[in-house]
Amino acid sequence: MEMPKPTDAHRKLTRLAGTWQGTETMHPSQWDPKGGEAIGRSTGRVILDGFAIVIDYEQERGGAITFSGHGVVTYDAADNCYVMHWFDSMGSPPEVFRGTFHENVLTLAHGGPFMHVRLTYDLSGEKRMKNRMEMSMNGEDWKALFDGDYQKK
Repeated sequence: MEMPKPTDAHRKLTRLAGTWQGTETMHPSQWDPKGGEAIGRSTGRVILDGFAIVIDYEQERGGAITFSGHGVVTYDAADNCYVMHWFDSMGSPPEVFRGTFHENVLTLAHGGPFMHVRLTYDLSGEKRMKNRMEMSMNGEDWKALFDGDYQKK
């Protein structure tokens, strides 16, 4: 029996692979009333023979790691969408984000019982990625939590 092969949809995820570092602008929020600047770093690695990518992320402020996360992203052919399982240092239960690629922009969203979260990864640049995280209480009125601008190392 021949093993399944990754599809073009799976291969799109390889754009997230590599080591990325950049500046993040934290907007004022309930977690960070003043906002400010941070350094964001992520490493994406293709796993499972090309069917998924694992992402390890950390944020640094004032010389210390203030947040870290771990994500596994794949393509769900049955639902025709991308799925990310996210775990982080906030200690929350794992979150499941779903979304789509539109050209070079991957948008993933999670609608929890208390908060909706939307992540946007703009991979339009050759070795540049822009990232935005937004939050909403009702899934309609969105507020930016942070904007990141990263370079691939």
